[in-house]
Amino acid sequence: MSGTPSDAGGRYGSDLMVEVLRSFGIPYISLNPGASFRGLHDSLVNWQEGGPELICCQHEKTAIGVAHGYAKVTGRPMAVALHDLVGLLQATMGIYYAFHDRVPMLVLGGSGPADTARRRPGIDWFHSANVQGNAVRDYVKWDDEPRSVAATPESLIRGWNVAQAGPAGPVYISLDADLQEQPLLEPIEAPDPARFAPAVPQGADPAALGKLAEALMAAERPVIVAGFAGRDPRAFDLIPELAELVAAGVIDTGARLNLPNRHPLNLTGTDVVKDADLVLFLDCKDGEASVTSVDAATRIVTSHIAEGARSMSLGFSYAGIRGWSHDFGRLLPLELDIAADTVSALPALVALCRDLKAASTADAESRRAARREGLAAKHDARWAAWQAQADKVADETPLSTARLAREVWEAVKEHDWVLTAGTSRGWARKLWDFDRHYRHPGDSLGTATQIGLSLGVALAHKGSGRLVVDLQPDGDLMFDLGTLWVAAYYKIPMLVVMVNNRAYYNDWAHQEHMAHQRGRPVENAYIGMEIDGPAPDFATIARAQGWWAEGPIDDPAQVQAAVRRAARIVLETGQPALVDVITQHE
Repeated sequence: MSGTPSDAGGRYGSDLMVEVLRSFGIPYISLNPGASFRGLHDSLVNWQEGGPELICCQHEKTAIGVAHGYAKVTGRPMAVALHDLVGLLQATMGIYYAFHDRVPMLVLGGSGPADTARRRPGIDWFHSANVQGNAVRDYVKWDDEPRSVAATPESLIRGWNVAQAGPAGPVYISLDADLQEQPLLEPIEAPDPARFAPAVPQGADPAALGKLAEALMAAERPVIVAGFAGRDPRAFDLIPELAELVAAGVIDTGARLNLPNRHPLNLTGTDVVKDADLVLFLDCKDGEASVTSVDAATRIVTSHIAEGARSMSLGFSYAGIRGWSHDFGRLLPLELDIAADTVSALPALVALCRDLKAASTADAESRRAARREGLAAKHDARWAAWQAQADKVADETPLSTARLAREVWEAVKEHDWVLTAGTSRGWARKLWDFDRHYRHPGDSLGTATQIGLSLGVALAHKGSGRLVVDLQPDGDLMFDLGTLWVAAYYKIPMLVVMVNNRAYYNDWAHQEHMAHQRGRPVENAYIGMEIDGPAPDFATIARAQGWWAEGPIDDPAQVQAAVRRAARIVLETGQPALVDVITQHE
């Protein structure tokens, strides 16, 4: 992008703001255009050759989703610009999910003018609030509204650092529209951010970490529940090493990819926790779902941690808890709760366990070897059972989600691939080989989030040569069809395979539970749930927005070839491609 300064040759408040953003090395800023940041927009395009690059989205929530997916891959924030109060309100769900998912993000809003004498009649009034940050204050890490151009650099630098400090999360800074547009009457230089370094990851108390290492090495049947630790790429090797040292089975919650799914000590999906004598929650915001079962109809929760088993935790503990959201889950009894960032604490814990292993007796090592062998057998049995389960439904029509995941795997495994968010009802984790830390940045977060996240993941991998694959639910895409245009316009290569059951089936199943529980007609469960009659033609919708597309496909034998064709288009041309596959209600 190129351009020239204003005719007067002057420098404006928004020029300074953009200089600060550039000093962070931010590559992209996603946005839906709005007049409240027209000054900032002009500076991003025209001031001193322009940048960061704008990613124009059709909805503010999508703009947040792109930044969310990008941060999950890179660990670094993108910037997002939101149009005054109304754009902020449109983006609130995306911001909440970013907070819940612990991703750093710099969210910028236009506001005001705060000086009411400078407001345009009407629109500047009902698009403004006394304190705009109130709309998201309960689920951002920090918010600010600098009151002068001179105060803005400090606000932006502080927000940039706060967003990245653990536990990471979004921050919101409202940039007054009048301050953006004011000419600078005196020189104000953008500070060097190197002089204001972000906080280093918090370390653990050495004595407490030593106690944890000793407990793990002494345990007869330890189990590790891994949550967000995989946000650090090193954890992909460190967690298996820790498991091998202490002979522990590992349950991967899916918040991030924590270890290879085919590692013999990956016991995700098994009942390994039932015989554990020590459970370690490793960077878990809420690890309860991995150690309990719940009756969907009655809501009765049953813990699978044995009576007398010890529970310990290493992670941020209470650091990320807020009063508004209960995303921290039920209070779990913990004998030892070490507050630390696993980025620094996990390598230290592994080093301590290495030292203890070196000093172990032959009997202790023999015991651990037997434990590892037993866990590996349990892993192999679980893996074989998944394959048999997938085989059992392989010939069903429409496709089962297991068959869909298997057909896509056969088509993509020959490439250097990345899976964005969805896993085809968990089947990708049961059938694919997640052998690199970048294969999957973590599971999807709920309806109306996945396509935006997936676009951000693909943007982060753009230029890498990797095949980015999105197993995309139909209901989720229906919220954000405009997102397809973003991928085509910015030439973001990605392969979307629709997991299209023509329904909001998760909630359909809840209605079936209600009907059985109350003795009411199960056949009415579809009402208010189906996405059919008419069924959206996703291939036509995608082609209309610049994609290569094929489908709908309901013959299992045709899926793999179609996915191969789409993958070739993505890799050879950089064009996004979509294959619409009809699946069962499951």
